[in-house]
Amino acid sequence: MIGLRALAVGGSVLLSAVMVPGTPASAAPSPQCAQPQPNGPMQVTADCVDPLYGHPVIDGEKDLTTPVPHHQVSGHFGGTSVKFNLYLPQASRWDGRFFQLVYPLQNENADPPSIAFGADSGAYTVQTSGTSGYRADAAAAKFSRTVAAKYYRSSRRIHGYIYGGSGGSYMTIGAMENTTGVWDGAVPFIPGVPTSIPNNFFVRAFARLVLLGKAPRIADAVRPGGSGDPYAGLTGAEKAVLREVTRMGIPLRAWENYSYVLGLDDAQGLLGFAGTVRAMDPTYADDFWSKPGYLGTERSPLGDLVRAARIDQTAAITRVERDAHNVPTKITLDRAAADPKKTGFDFTAYRADGTAIGALTGSLDPATKTFTIGTGNSSETLDAISAGGKLRIDNRWNLALLTYHRHQVPARPGFAAWDQFRDPAGEPIYPQRALEVGPVISGQVSGGGTHTGKITGKVIEVANLLDTDAFPWDADWYAQQVKQALGSRYDDGFRVWYNDNADHIGAHETNLLDYTGILQQALRDVSAWAEKGVPPPRSTRYDVTGGQVTVPATAARRHGVQPVVTLTADGRHRIDVPAGRPVTFTATIQTPPGTGKIVSTGWDFTGAGTFTSSAFGPPRADVRVRQTHTYREPGTYYPALRATAQRDGDTATPFATIPDLGRVRVVVH
Repeated sequence: MIGLRALAVGGSVLLSAVMVPGTPASAAPSPQCAQPQPNGPMQVTADCVDPLYGHPVIDGEKDLTTPVPHHQVSGHFGGTSVKFNLYLPQASRWDGRFFQLVYPLQNENADPPSIAFGADSGAYTVQTSGTSGYRADAAAAKFSRTVAAKYYRSSRRIHGYIYGGSGGSYMTIGAMENTTGVWDGAVPFIPGVPTSIPNNFFVRAFARLVLLGKAPRIADAVRPGGSGDPYAGLTGAEKAVLREVTRMGIPLRAWENYSYVLGLDDAQGLLGFAGTVRAMDPTYADDFWSKPGYLGTERSPLGDLVRAARIDQTAAITRVERDAHNVPTKITLDRAAADPKKTGFDFTAYRADGTAIGALTGSLDPATKTFTIGTGNSSETLDAISAGGKLRIDNRWNLALLTYHRHQVPARPGFAAWDQFRDPAGEPIYPQRALEVGPVISGQVSGGGTHTGKITGKVIEVANLLDTDAFPWDADWYAQQVKQALGSRYDDGFRVWYNDNADHIGAHETNLLDYTGILQQALRDVSAWAEKGVPPPRSTRYDVTGGQVTVPATAARRHGVQPVVTLTADGRHRIDVPAGRPVTFTATIQTPPGTGKIVSTGWDFTGAGTFTSSAFGPPRADVRVRQTHTYREPGTYYPALRATAQRDGDTATPFATIPDLGRVRVVVH
């Protein structure tokens, strides 16, 4: 075992001596990484030194046996708070590459499955603590090559692959557009685009305000065996809003899980971006409620609905509860506004004489008329709170932000979702704010990148068809940027794979799948593409119409890598049967040509999410199964068949397994 601390000089390792294993010690110092434009993305090459991350320090190293035998090297970058870990499997399992997951909020500790998957794929694993942008990750990637070369006593070229989802997709795309020779390929997944933040979340909150009461009806229409008409039974204003948010990109089928679509687990449904917009556009709410062209002043059923939802109430503080340190923890009020539309409130504390103390964070319980003080409040504000004072409760900002997307029509072409807000000449029909907030936020997350499409390595983009956080059309939008940038070289460097029956989070509902396996297969395929010139399976075939992404019904026409399951009950997608009568389920399962074999199937006859394995014979690309089940209790059931494919037909491996679902509706009387 080689002590890697020997690499350090004075407690740190300079990246100028790192990048190319075998570089003579007398080689000229490496140049500093360039930033061609002020505030623009830094251009990182294989041999440049980043001025912020030029001093990696090894803090410790140890041999571990779980999840697989490996050598862990821990460190940080001097002068920063960024930490990193390298997980190097045994030499017999390493095949000259590394995988690196990125995300703005992660820590430096890779999860055990990622480490094990890397080792199973001939890769060591790199992970840094979360930052905005790709620069720290690039520095860690480059330093890891020197560590690995020393550890494995190898002078071979080390290939690297970066992957990240959601906020990590911005970092991944920024990395592949603004670095050269750092990574050979990438897998951005559940990708966002420059308009996604904050618009996607505000659009969903707008849907919540107007459609919350009709959400169960919409959900039933889009579930298996439903009417297929989510607009049935809606008022004119409700239809208009459903049409608007659908064109913006909320997948109609995702309404089956409407609690998530509408953000019912979030106090405001704005995912914390309200404060960001208020800081960047402080006059917006005033304009919304006073100027023409905004919904707050519009004389229409929808405008009336928004004004009716506005709450602005001042309540007297009758009691203040304090902790052992005399810090206020709870306030009792003489009255408390209810929030039936779940818009969320802003709270402002006042002294007894009416002078403002300041904004206050916390949660209001209208039933008990109590306000529980939250975190992040200044000591000055807390010290000034007392009985006899007042608390203002209002939602003017939260309501105004619900249609902020109407006033953020992108200047950059190609965003078809906003065509609904343009006149025949292409001009916006609503007043536009002076600043487009989305590109500013996405640029901060990506490290200054602007989604140019000018990728410098092989890329497989993975998106989910039921994603309500990063809309499915986002993946197509970025694919078009790459197509414009690469031209005839597009197919030589880029793929987009759509994954059905999955959203942004994963298997958090019984009708949703874990999409980890498709990411693992994408990493393996992008590495084979970069290292051996083996083209990965074709991109998914799809259409984008009215903000909705649709795919062909059969695997042979759909392509991508996910299997397709077609399930019927007594030959139909919905049946009504008496209790005690057997129901025959029939399914066909197919993998796209050349992408693998079906290795397992499982039945869930009640739709509860519990699957029982079912034998079907040896792994193969085309499977047909039949099963009979009898329902004894009345009710509505959504039985499902889950089928899982694996590239090599390996029935034992936990890695790179790609599932899909077939579902129907059974109503038992």
